[in-house]
Amino acid sequence: MSMQQLIENIVRELVDSPDQVSVSPKAGTDSVLELKVAPGDLGKVIGKQGRTARSLRSILGAAAAKHDTRCTLDILE
Repeated sequence: MSMQQLIENIVRELVDSPDQVSVSPKAGTDSVLELKVAPGDLGKVIGKQGRTARSLRSILGAAAAKHDTRCTLDILE
């Protein structure tokens, strides 16, 4: 499973509109993933005080380290 699929699967379970979830590599780099969700689901992805977003980034970092790479997550509005 790729890092992109991992984040997409987790976020689809968190939001009310899973069909509007998209994860894509940032232009020009493979180590940064951009996450887009429906405007109403943005709060669910970020979480209280950013805890959910921090957890997603931790999971992504741990999975990337297992494959000897680095990867970060940008959540787009």
